[in-house]
Amino acid sequence: MVAVLAAVALGTAACGGGGDAAASTAGASGSGPTGTLTVFAAASLTDVFTDLGQRLEDAHDGLTVQFNFAGSSALATQLTQGAPADVFASANGPQMSVVTDAGLAGGDPTVFAGNVLQIAVPAGNPAGVTGLADFAREELALAVCAPEVPCGAAGEAVFAAAGVSPRPDTQEEDVRAALTKVELGEVDAALVYATDVTAAGDAVGGRPFPEAEDAVNDYPLCTLAAAPNPGAARAFVDLVLSEEGQQALEDAGFRAP
Repeated sequence: MVAVLAAVALGTAACGGGGDAAASTAGASGSGPTGTLTVFAAASLTDVFTDLGQRLEDAHDGLTVQFNFAGSSALATQLTQGAPADVFASANGPQMSVVTDAGLAGGDPTVFAGNVLQIAVPAGNPAGVTGLADFAREELALAVCAPEVPCGAAGEAVFAAAGVSPRPDTQEEDVRAALTKVELGEVDAALVYATDVTAAGDAVGGRPFPEAEDAVNDYPLCTLAAAPNPGAARAFVDLVLSEEGQQALEDAGFRAP
């Protein structure tokens, strides 16, 4: 069964293909990947990657896929500090560069999807939020992502493009935390990805805005050179990049790379 990591133990990791064959033979046999596959992925990928992980498990007896979903900046920090993982998928290029610029890259990351921001409001939109200008309304309870994470950096770009000075009540550590504030009715609006609005279903409403096109996030991923399970890492990346994986991403609201 696909698992989500609650905590990450520290070890050695690097971005790219390959890995130390002596570290693990799991996933290297001709029968297909086995053992445990650990994927570090941006929080906005939670639903679609969990689904793809389950598909990979279903196709390979003896394989267990576990995920660490969080803000890309937190994941990049964990990796550069030595957290063991097989695959890293970031919500933007700069956080992937944190890993590659640290000298951990064994290959070039591949962009596999794109995403844009959207305003999420509680079902029924009780505060009557219509656009980015509402984020300057002091009387509203508003959530954005912290500036160091990709959704926060994109938010700063769209506010600048719209000439809006936002007055958020909270800056969340990842986009799913911001979405949760909306789902629980704790805020009148949050700036999240369009895919998060899709994933929330009827619990929230979405308000697109034209400035979103000024901050399209490209999502790169790579295997890790010191991956404990390099065979399974390659299999997961291949699935994400395959026609099946790309269709799953499109169904979740992501854009083609």
